Amino acid sequence: MWEYSEKVKELFFDPKNAKAVADANAVGDVGSISCGDALRLTLKVNPETEVIEDAGFQTFGCGSAIASSSALTELIKGKTLDQALKVTNQDIADYLDGLPPEKMHCSVMGQEALQAAVANYRGEEWRDDHEEGALVCKCFAVDAVLIEQTIRANNLETVEQVSHYTKAGGSCAACHEGIEEILGKVLAEKGQSVSVADSAEPGATGNRALIQRVQTILKVFDDVRPQLKADGGDIELVEVREEKVFVRLEGACSGCQMAGATLGWVQQRLTETLGEFIRLIPVNGDNQPLGGRA
Repeated sequence: MWEYSEKVKELFFDPKNAKAVADANAVGDVGSISCGDALRLTLKVNPETEVIEDAGFQTFGCGSAIASSSALTELIKGKTLDQALKVTNQDIADYLDGLPPEKMHCSVMGQEALQAAVANYRGEEWRDDHEEGALVCKCFAVDAVLIEQTIRANNLETVEQVSHYTKAGGSCAACHEGIEEILGKVLAEKGQSVSVADSAEPGATGNRALIQRVQTILKVFDDVRPQLKADGGDIELVEVREEKVFVRLEGACSGCQMAGATLGWVQQRLTETLGEFIRLIPVNGDNQPLGGRA
């Protein structure tokens, strides 16, 4: 069970500035409801002084996301845009008297929303860098640029920390090797290196086994994908929980009357390859199991 500060609890039960600002002239949207977190930040900026006169937020997410968004608005009101841009995700966490490590990504989302809102006000195009950096975590759409920036800004040293701050690698673990490569590059500049123990801390051996397991599953998917695509469909890995493998059928495979047969075929391939019984479970766009199969 995560321990929350009294400040987090206060801003969750009684959030400040939970609203859409009337006459807002700056809007920042980040996150995705399908990924579990989304934030819209609205600002009223004085056009002569660029001082933020009012700020409001609308958040879809957990209590930490609500508290972090509320903290952000309190921190930036009365500041100029340039001053507000200096507010970091750590400033947000400090305002809340700390966040559980697993919830630090909520503070990062707030910082990104502010950057997006300022860009919107200035008529600039703000991008989340996915077009500039290779997509590392497909589950939560986290790219290499964001991972590297977050590692540098927060002096992160382990894959587990990266997952806490960005959500990358927090679902199927297929991207852990990609995260390790980025970590290795950043740490090498400091004369450090990423070790197995650093990457996973307690349970490192188990995490390595999970990564190998996920890689095997992905290899099977790559093998069957050409046949699915030939019929206009596809399959994507969502999460792995012991013998349960959660997948999303896409294209023509989604809603197809033969979807059950397709899943049975892929499930059999996985069972044969892994040498153990595997249960393939389809999910919808919100990653919820279809037909109560879980």
